[in-house]
Amino acid sequence: MGLAINISKHKNEGGTKLESCIERIKNDIENVTRITATPNMGCTRFSYSKEDSEVREYLIKEMKDLGLSIKVDGVGNIRAKYIDNNEGKPSIMMGSHIDTVANGGKFDGLTGVVTALEVIRVIKENNVKINNPIELIAFAEEEGSNFGSTMVGSKILTGAYKLEDLKKIKNDDGISAYQVMKDFGLDVDNVENEVLKKEEVKAMVELHVEQGGILDSEQISIGIVQAIVGMKTYKVKLKGVSNHAGSTPMYLRKDPMVGAAEIIIHMEKAAKEKALKDTVATVGKIHCQPNGSNVIPGQIEFNVDIRDVETEGMEIVARELISKTKEVAEKRGLEYKVDLIGESECVKLSSKIINIIEDTALENKYNFIKMNSGAVHDSAMLPGITDVGMIFVPSINGLSHCPQELTKFEDIKLGCDLLLKTVIKLANE
Repeated sequence: MGLAINISKHKNEGGTKLESCIERIKNDIENVTRITATPNMGCTRFSYSKEDSEVREYLIKEMKDLGLSIKVDGVGNIRAKYIDNNEGKPSIMMGSHIDTVANGGKFDGLTGVVTALEVIRVIKENNVKINNPIELIAFAEEEGSNFGSTMVGSKILTGAYKLEDLKKIKNDDGISAYQVMKDFGLDVDNVENEVLKKEEVKAMVELHVEQGGILDSEQISIGIVQAIVGMKTYKVKLKGVSNHAGSTPMYLRKDPMVGAAEIIIHMEKAAKEKALKDTVATVGKIHCQPNGSNVIPGQIEFNVDIRDVETEGMEIVARELISKTKEVAEKRGLEYKVDLIGESECVKLSSKIINIIEDTALENKYNFIKMNSGAVHDSAMLPGITDVGMIFVPSINGLSHCPQELTKFEDIKLGCDLLLKTVIKLANE
């Protein structure tokens, strides 16, 4: 699985300088990312797959080597706790997810899990005094690659999803999440007894690659996240009349494709000109029937992804979507339906954790900015339970969810060092 790497303790006038080991971080990431269903075409590691099982085996071995107390819950979230004469106290939680999108990158999610593992290594081998346990969590099914529903692991952990929800959401083969998890060997029937309680956790800090280009373009190594966007996802169905592409005159057509095009263009205009400065709207999935080059389509379905850190921005675009769809359908003689198929709230992160991260960054002269997250993360599910903070490290050229996703290991180490110092502060405050 790779070389064993030993960290050196760097001495300075104040004694041992606590810092992470870049070679160990690199070793973990490379060991995991070799496990993919799409070699040479990015990382494809869906939850509950053969690849997921192999990665779990690797990570759990590393956790066992550290003597951590390990629990895997009914949806596959891995919780591993470092306890040092402080059993029973609420833990400082850190981590991220280990699944990927299809043909994704090496760093999304995994970076947060590996750096959390490294933090525990450094704390243990340096015998750092901590008043609260340190807990690593590796969330399952964050990306929604299996069932089209994001953050399933954290939604179950926080009680936002119930057992019945797992029986309703299904993969492309029509198999429920419940059955997939059961077939993976998980005790899925017990999930409602495993909901995270407020008294179990003191704070949560997630380190993640930015997945955008702000830090890289500004040449800044650290982002301290203030808010995570909310999201509304709509499915739009337009039904017209399928007919011959050559023999049907333009004035007799009821073509849902041009209607869809009109609506999609309006979504861009609404987000840019009518909503707020951080509002974004995307159409990235579209299905055409019968999908023939010489056939006027009979039906079009497409999804609209709307995000903002302010609910108002999302609502403005959602209203525009509904009104524009109605207008276009009536004008072109189409049947239409607009359904909200998923949503998450905008989340403001803990000012207390933000201040601790910022103070730590200032003390160590790290180059940082405060920023918002345009992507949704598992941490967004936890503010109702505990104080939450996030640390971003740069994504080169802002690329993510693709094989070209890249973050410098030097930046990951810096983020890990900030996470380490922040977690120690939280554990001893």
